[in-house]
Amino acid sequence: IFLDLDNFKTINDSFGHAVGDLLLKAVASRLGECMRDCDTICRQGGDEFLLVLGNVLNADAITAVTEKLLDALAATFEIEGNELSTSTSIGIAVYPDDGRDIETLLQRADTAMYHAKEAGRNAYSFFTEQMNIDAVEHHRTRVGLLHALHRGEFRLNYQPQIDLATGAVVGAEALIRWNHPQRGELAPDQFITVAEDSGLIVPIGDWVLREACRQAAAWRSSGLPQLVVAVNVSAIQFTRGDLEASVRTALEESGLPPACLELELTESILIQNTEQVLQTVQRLKSLGVMLSIDDFGTGYSSLAYLTRFKVDKLKIDRSFVCDMENQPNNALMVRAIIQMAASLNLKTIAEGVEDEELVDFLRHQHCGEAQGFYFSHPMPAIEFANYLVRDQAVAA
Repeated sequence: IFLDLDNFKTINDSFGHAVGDLLLKAVASRLGECMRDCDTICRQGGDEFLLVLGNVLNADAITAVTEKLLDALAATFEIEGNELSTSTSIGIAVYPDDGRDIETLLQRADTAMYHAKEAGRNAYSFFTEQMNIDAVEHHRTRVGLLHALHRGEFRLNYQPQIDLATGAVVGAEALIRWNHPQRGELAPDQFITVAEDSGLIVPIGDWVLREACRQAAAWRSSGLPQLVVAVNVSAIQFTRGDLEASVRTALEESGLPPACLELELTESILIQNTEQVLQTVQRLKSLGVMLSIDDFGTGYSSLAYLTRFKVDKLKIDRSFVCDMENQPNNALMVRAIIQMAASLNLKTIAEGVEDEELVDFLRHQHCGEAQGFYFSHPMPAIEFANYLVRDQAVAA
């Protein structure tokens, strides 16, 4: 059983290492009270403990001990006059099913422990072979991402954004694709999580900004209509990168007017480290770029941050838009978002629009813009340029 304390670093940083050490001793004492004479307990290092249970008959017996461990650590600790609380994430590997040597069992218990953390912490998880497959795939994807930028394996597709009042193309969302040498074209949901976990999303995000701005400027130079190009920004780019410098560099290198760049932020970005994020957002606004909230309504939605951060547009999440026929409350949600945005002088754009009935509904509700398969799938840059030319011809 591999056991890792949740958020121990926060206690160490807040109360000091001396208090942290005393907490570790108190945790060890409680763990010891849950063990039998035939069991072994040791501290692996940091806030990690390893327990070896001998002579257990089945998984139910292991589960009973594990739940006892969770319960033992649930009560608060009194340390140096401080009432402290911690929880634990537990991974379990069983001999001989999960391994026949200590190294394999340790590695697999560790893998299961991280699975428990990802499941919300204060939990336990038995190792499964699928976890090992996922862990190996995660590692391969991470290694591949390390080389993908240098090898030029990324490209951008562009999905048109339509003004519902006029039918004109007014923008394009830049969507990254990875041309993997063995697996073919990969969509973002197949590698972005790994990029964020590893921090590689920062250099990848920088590339996306530069390439999207370069392409938008190239379209303008060729005589195509002026468009706003929208780029998704990860929360990791806010916390680990220098987003302001990245945006400034992308605009200067491309010559694209700042008003033609829109940064799509998630709600989670704006509710973490608010003052720091506020300062960054204010500097970005001072550059003249546009700001929109992506997937609006699916996270922590607050009128306060909409006004405080001075965003320009709300993007109504596809989960509300694409299933209004079967989910009547979705129509109410979409209508409410549009009306609220109008009262705050914010633009609205609906994503996931796939049929004419949705277009008519959104237009009737005075939604400003829309994008989705009804208008077009995301396209490589050259196809998008041809799409714009055809749109011009129709308009003429």
